[in-house]
Amino acid sequence: MRKNSKVTQREHTSEHVTESVADLLAHEAPLDYKNSSLNVGGVPGKKIVLEPPENDGRPAWNSKLQYILAQVGFSVGLGNVWRFPYLCQKNGGGAYLVPYFILLILIGVPLFFLELAVGQKIRRGSIGVWNYVCPLLGGIGVSSLMVCGFVGLYYNVIIGWSIFYFFQSFQYPLPWAECPIRRNGSLAIVEPECEKSSATTYFWYRQTLNTTSTIADSGGLNVKMTLSLLVAWIIVCLAVIRGIASSGKVMYFSSLFPYVVLFCFLVRGLLLKGAVDGIAHMFTPKLEKMLEPQVWREAATQVFFALGLGFGGVIAFSSYNKIDNNCHFDAVLVSFINFFTSILATLVVFAVLGFKANLMNEKCVMENGEKILGYLNSNVLSHDLIPPHVNFSQLSTVDYAEIYAVIKTVKEGSFAELSLDPCVLEDELNKSVQGTGLAFIAFTEAMTHFPASPFWSVMFFFMLINLGLGSMIGTMTGITTPVLDTYKVQKELFTVCCCIIAFFCGLLFVQRSGNYFVTMFDDYSAGLPLTIVVILENVSVAWIYGTKRFMQDLEDMLGFRPHAFYFYMWKYVSPCCLIVLITATVIEMAISPPGYNAWVEELAQERFQSYPPWALAMCFSLIVVAMLPLPVVFIARYFNLMSDGSNKLSVSYRKNMMKDISNLEEVDEARSILGKNPGETPSPKPPSQAYLGPPGTNPLENPNSLSPNSCYGTSYQNAISPQPPPPLSPPLPLKSTHG
Repeated sequence: MRKNSKVTQREHTSEHVTESVADLLAHEAPLDYKNSSLNVGGVPGKKIVLEPPENDGRPAWNSKLQYILAQVGFSVGLGNVWRFPYLCQKNGGGAYLVPYFILLILIGVPLFFLELAVGQKIRRGSIGVWNYVCPLLGGIGVSSLMVCGFVGLYYNVIIGWSIFYFFQSFQYPLPWAECPIRRNGSLAIVEPECEKSSATTYFWYRQTLNTTSTIADSGGLNVKMTLSLLVAWIIVCLAVIRGIASSGKVMYFSSLFPYVVLFCFLVRGLLLKGAVDGIAHMFTPKLEKMLEPQVWREAATQVFFALGLGFGGVIAFSSYNKIDNNCHFDAVLVSFINFFTSILATLVVFAVLGFKANLMNEKCVMENGEKILGYLNSNVLSHDLIPPHVNFSQLSTVDYAEIYAVIKTVKEGSFAELSLDPCVLEDELNKSVQGTGLAFIAFTEAMTHFPASPFWSVMFFFMLINLGLGSMIGTMTGITTPVLDTYKVQKELFTVCCCIIAFFCGLLFVQRSGNYFVTMFDDYSAGLPLTIVVILENVSVAWIYGTKRFMQDLEDMLGFRPHAFYFYMWKYVSPCCLIVLITATVIEMAISPPGYNAWVEELAQERFQSYPPWALAMCFSLIVVAMLPLPVVFIARYFNLMSDGSNKLSVSYRKNMMKDISNLEEVDEARSILGKNPGETPSPKPPSQAYLGPPGTNPLENPNSLSPNSCYGTSYQNAISPQPPPPLSPPLPLKSTHG
């Protein structure tokens, strides 16, 4: 203590000491604000660190690269390969990229940044984060966990399908290259169901799924798919059993290998005949499509799910970061990697589909050329209709188009009786295929025409396995991290139990009717609940906790002030966009009849069927169960029927709070020395001006850092906030309150 301090003077004089604690502190040596847990005001030139030391026992990523690959692996999944290209094809080709990119900037990057920031700041999983930000909305984390569970159940089934195709690819010719031959005594006939459809379609519906014709007919377990699902869950379990210590290493391969395969397929695809036609079709913009609201709705939905918002995996991964990690850079980087991956996958898909379309068009020309030749030989058509340069042994698409136009003009009245197809390449390219139809039917059919087709098939399905595995690791982390943060359970045992339970629940999807349940869960278990979860995340941070306070927290944490762009996005634009998206989703669900595409064996075609009443009840039960924690937790905590979660804080935050309490005791002791009442509020000098939002906004009312019960307006930091009290106001108690 300095020689001329007031306490020293008191020992040598009887003069009454009237100076405040602020006067005392003003004469003391400068405090080390960098290490002070009580400083929340912002000191120029100093980076405020409110967090405990990093060695608090929480696991951490081995490297920044490992973390980025984990986030990329989670966000880049099967949707980038079989959903994004379909949406491009359906919604105007290159024109679709414009609304997608705009919404990526307005919704995707800001909300992705928000999730990364809260996870890194609070260093907990989804349940802990939202209990900490606002206990009344603590159900957000539970709903995220529920959705992760639903999605993980059926998503791993798709990995199981890919595993089955992967092992089936090690043979030549590929088993789906030709229709099987049925022998009846001395007769050998092509399987009728296969002949009516195609070899790849037959292999998918009959050999792989052995599907039933309705969802009501379960058909029993499909043994091949059950074993494939078991293998898939074993792989996932081994990848996540030790948390990020094991999954981080897996990500080095599972995140990078798909890019190797995509580049290989792109090079191979560009060398195929018709690849340029497919890519040109994809990038030819139909600008009138941009005026349709449906295009913007589907673009927003794709942006929303492409980044994995609301699942909890993003928050869980970022919670293992160092507190000063530049999560803004991570958000922008991962978002644009995801976007460019979608573009790359679309190039590959359309190059291969262009090749397939040319093959189908040539086959169409050949079959219809034989029809015309038969009509000529039977004098149904006159030889005068055929241009002299046409050679039916080598009939080109251009020559056929010319013949088709002449015959249609001359035989206008009886043209329909000839049953001739136009064989237009554009029609083949316009056939929209998505999801399993693209991966397991269209793409597999194209690969049968590749040289060394088994090699390309092995590579393709191994890529799908790795894409799915990366997403499943993030999904499982979104389940395990919140639970492990909240309860003291053994990580390995809990992970194994989760995988075992998930496998037995997943048997629903490996019945012969299981494909229909995959469609049901995909349509109803995630869409609306996740959208509501994300808008509540946005509102809880931007409107309840406060965007200005959150921006100040980010400046303290990152060492720089995020651009005011994020202030306006979080405060106004993103919530409005999400409200419009929720409204459009509800309207779409109300207008579209709930149902599924069933495979009818007799017709060898898909037919739309409505869900029976019990299945319809199951659809809406998925939505209700996923959203139920939101009102339940709100009501329970509002009426004090449930703890606010502060007693289950992570080790790091318990240490931090003990540090705060210790500092409070020291301050009270100092006041006792001066003759003040313990707990009396000091009158420090006003802190330096903190970030108050964009220029022109109102001053920051309470610039505190993230703290428990912040939506209740009280916290440890609130109690010691260095705001000058009003004159003659009663002293504020130095203690924390919980709701």
